[in-house]
Amino acid sequence: MSDLKFTARAFSESPAKTVVETRSFKIIIDEPESLGGTDHGANPVEYVLAALAGCLNVVGHMIASELGFVLRGIEFELEGTLHPGKLFGTSSEKRAGYSEISVKIIPDADANEEVLAKWLEIVKERCPVSDNLTNPTSVSIELG
Repeated sequence: MSDLKFTARAFSESPAKTVVETRSFKIIIDEPESLGGTDHGANPVEYVLAALAGCLNVVGHMIASELGFVLRGIEFELEGTLHPGKLFGTSSEKRAGYSEISVKIIPDADANEEVLAKWLEIVKERCPVSDNLTNPTSVSIELG
């Protein structure tokens, strides 16, 4: 199978609001009013959590089908912790991004604990967003 490429274009609508276009979709990224935004959308780090949940959902259903059990739905509880010092330029002690992300997955499934444990291990292994968050990914940022 050949590599898949995904693309996005974005522009700033204000210092805190970004509009991202991908395929035929527009995604609004904004900060809450308390951080200088207009609260018209989730902020970038909230979208990271959303992307992880979305990916785990797709992969979770795919793996359940492969393992042959009925997965009626999945609930996710996600939490990310980050120290804002580097972001706001007040400290360089900690990294700018999440130091940890925790995900609780609550499947509604016709499967026993042993099958669900196997399912979870495969889901964790095959989710591209989880892979991007847990492994180094080459990122090139340059002037255009």
